[in-house]
Amino acid sequence: MPHYLRDVPPAGVLYVVHEALRRGFTPGDPDWVNLGQGQPETGPLPGAPERITTVELAPDDHGYGPVNGVPELRTAIAEHYNRLYRKGKSPYTAANVSVTPGGRLALNRVFTALGDLAIGYRDLDYSFYEDLIGAHLSRLSPVPAGVPFTPAALTELVDRAGIGAFLLSNPCNPTGSVLAGAHLADLVDRARAGGCALVVDEFYSQFVYDGGPVSAAAHVADVDADDVLIIDGLTKGFRYPGWRLGWVLGPRAAIEVLDRSGGGLDGGPSRVTQRAALAALDPSYADRETAATRAAFAGKRDLMVDGLRALGIRVDTPPAGAFYVWGDVADLPAPLNDADGFFEAALRQRVITVPGHLFDVDPGRRRRGGRRHTEFVRFSYGPSADVLAEGLARLGKLLG
Repeated sequence: MPHYLRDVPPAGVLYVVHEALRRGFTPGDPDWVNLGQGQPETGPLPGAPERITTVELAPDDHGYGPVNGVPELRTAIAEHYNRLYRKGKSPYTAANVSVTPGGRLALNRVFTALGDLAIGYRDLDYSFYEDLIGAHLSRLSPVPAGVPFTPAALTELVDRAGIGAFLLSNPCNPTGSVLAGAHLADLVDRARAGGCALVVDEFYSQFVYDGGPVSAAAHVADVDADDVLIIDGLTKGFRYPGWRLGWVLGPRAAIEVLDRSGGGLDGGPSRVTQRAALAALDPSYADRETAATRAAFAGKRDLMVDGLRALGIRVDTPPAGAFYVWGDVADLPAPLNDADGFFEAALRQRVITVPGHLFDVDPGRRRRGGRRHTEFVRFSYGPSADVLAEGLARLGKLLG
């Protein structure tokens, strides 16, 4: 390693890909089954519109665009939320939207802009949050909420630790749990009452299998007064991960600050991708795409849950959202009853899985004791159904 660089280990779920690469894996290799992947399949689905494969550029698209995104796309995103979640309520406008080059940069814009405060989080959540919060420990004091998380826990953290912000994914990666309806409304109400900003990662918002998409936007009283920052994009629900297009939705005063943080952090999104995104967000396209995706992935969820249970892997609660199954391997014979032992054995079958302890969010690794959730494994049903069937068959050989 060059002497002028520090050792940067692969973070979170990137670790499993790194280990697979060491064993000969390459993305797209048909000899491997990636049940660890965080992207949905991107090909045709029954009932979905044709995939967007071309984009016609305007002359200005060859130049730099605004850091917060072109006005027409910001307007389209605002109207998307108003149509789905804000009927009869104060509407979002383009001024409430900051477009970013992907979801991680959306989160980084938010965390670069946060002031000195205590931030709450669930200690079982998206693995990237550990590094995201950990990179800002000079300003942020992390305060974990236990599992299972309820809206009442937010009030307890406000009262006990004085948290000024709370971060969560909804639906949850890795468990697939969903806060919806009265529970989500309660969370937004408690945050408002406690003067606590909510940072809600809704990248899996379209993957909710009972009742359709879910967003905290439905429960915001005033779009410019409630401190609710919503993060989403085209990566998951629209199945365009390669476009790397995300956004933050929130009060216009907050968006102005995020735009300034983005100016030095990432410089803004590609105008080419934004031009293509306008077609994806057209209501006649968006509704067909997301409905077809939910239907297809609901079937794959059942395939994965039933297949894992048949192998002796416990799935106590099938996922209500996202596209992951949180499987308990504790009842399997050693060494498969440990997440790392299972991961290593599955790699020998050319199957990639994700050990559960990678989702044990502990910014700065300050907690005493070892990593938790070592008896759990996250299985993705992002790949196509035939790939899932092959993966389950290989795991069957491993356990047979």
